[in-house]
Amino acid sequence: MQPPDEMMTDSFLPSMRHLVAHELRARGCSQGRIASLLGVTQASVSMYLSSDRSRAHSTLASLSVGAAEAQEHAKALADQVEAGPQSAIVAIESMWRTILGSGGACGAHRAAHPSLSTCDYCIREYGRKDTAREEALEDVANAVKTIEGSPTFGAIIPEVSVNVARATAESDSPADVVAVPGRIGRVRGRAKAALPPEAGASIHMSRMLLLVMRRNPDVKACINFRYDSRMAAVLARLGMKSLRLEGRGKQAADDPTVRTLEARLRRHVPAFDVAIEPGGGGIEPNAYLYGGSATEVAQRAVEVSRVYSSGEGLDPL
Repeated sequence: MQPPDEMMTDSFLPSMRHLVAHELRARGCSQGRIASLLGVTQASVSMYLSSDRSRAHSTLASLSVGAAEAQEHAKALADQVEAGPQSAIVAIESMWRTILGSGGACGAHRAAHPSLSTCDYCIREYGRKDTAREEALEDVANAVKTIEGSPTFGAIIPEVSVNVARATAESDSPADVVAVPGRIGRVRGRAKAALPPEAGASIHMSRMLLLVMRRNPDVKACINFRYDSRMAAVLARLGMKSLRLEGRGKQAADDPTVRTLEARLRRHVPAFDVAIEPGGGGIEPNAYLYGGSATEVAQRAVEVSRVYSSGEGLDPL
């Protein structure tokens, strides 16, 4: 057996660590800090930094990743490495699946193992072939462009960042829901997505969406953004109906916000546009806006950000 995962650990991952080490060094990180972030020894970091990036670029080129693309990947991955180990895992796995699905690794894999000369498993398994999923991917990509193009959306990005989730009529698990790997953060005051959208990229947002979608089939997407007293006034000003997720149980849960929403939806609740996580107990306040498409919720969220930033129609703080 010669699975492509061997190429991930032997070629792709070391090359990306090499490039990310250089990127983190350029950002002012010490060798010790880089070693901690990458989960390698300081000696390994020293080796990365003492050699140029040509070898890493050559290895990645064999996987159909050009130098410019590799550097973009390194910058995005450095952002996620600094955000935390889970974000980094999501990002690196997303990049690798994209390579597999595009057939980028097939040449090197077949060259190493001639018996796989007719294998197309990765393209079939990871390639974007489902029409409904393609539509969801395009929808989220358009939503991201809408958010990134807004001069005011940065004002409503919470500390936990933002994500946009989009399901299809057949979606019944987080693996089927499209979102943005690594989320959407703030760069120089503007929204910036870490990576292109893909299915299975956000378990939390997927669960928040699927629960509401099962109650209201017209809902296909949701987006989160900050929540505070000013935001409460903005939502009221725009006529959006809110459901507050209060009454959280004392017992710890794997995702308290999801569990509270699930409990609320078991009871009869009026129709709502936004689910409000009021925060507390280490959880940041957030608003989850629902709608029929990712583009729709992004456009509505941008309008929310415009009113939030301008104070239009709001009482003075």
